[in-house]
Amino acid sequence: MTNKLDRLERRIGYHFKDQDLLILALSHRSLGGRNNERLEFLGDSVLNFVAAEALFHRFPQAREGQLSRLRARLVKGVTLAELAKGFDLGEYLRLGSGELKSGGFRRESILADATEAIIGAIYLESGLEAARERVLHWLEGHIASLTLIDNNKDPKTRLQEYLQSQQCELPRYEVTESSGEAHCRTFRVECHISPLAESTSGTGNSRRLAEQVAAQKALIALGVEKEDE
Repeated sequence: MTNKLDRLERRIGYHFKDQDLLILALSHRSLGGRNNERLEFLGDSVLNFVAAEALFHRFPQAREGQLSRLRARLVKGVTLAELAKGFDLGEYLRLGSGELKSGGFRRESILADATEAIIGAIYLESGLEAARERVLHWLEGHIASLTLIDNNKDPKTRLQEYLQSQQCELPRYEVTESSGEAHCRTFRVECHISPLAESTSGTGNSRRLAEQVAAQKALIALGVEKEDE
């Protein structure tokens, strides 16, 4: 068991002085007796704090709601399960017979919980600095890929939030042309923003749609989004 745990420690980048702590972190409640639920609770708190602190410094202009959204993306179960799979953590889990038979070592919720338990174990043994260093290292790629732009929102909202994050003036939209019958009009709108020397324009069968098209082109011109998005 010791040699097997040594391999896991190399994968997570941390060597436990007390390997019983690691064994406990890998012990699912289905095993009965002592299990990793308390360590999971502790690790969840450490993870949320470290993620919040990292985002606070990375996005100094972000509002509370934006920071909360980004943190939720960082600490969600899918992200933690992805980390666990990178460690091949399923190979090391200690599960009860029922969970073993049902493939619990592949279940994302169990993998995510064990990852949090390992964070809790590192914190318990070596303190916050050691836990922070490991968490930030594991999440480095995820943090680097985060942006304040929420692609579930419409282009005008995304553009406004981006400009606010850069402390720029809000966009100004100007209708430069409208044509057609009252029931079938076409609008042309220009979007003016301070970071771009030239305005972007959009057309649509409503002013709102034309503004959305112009805002999307502005996001592309700024290099915030790609043309095929």
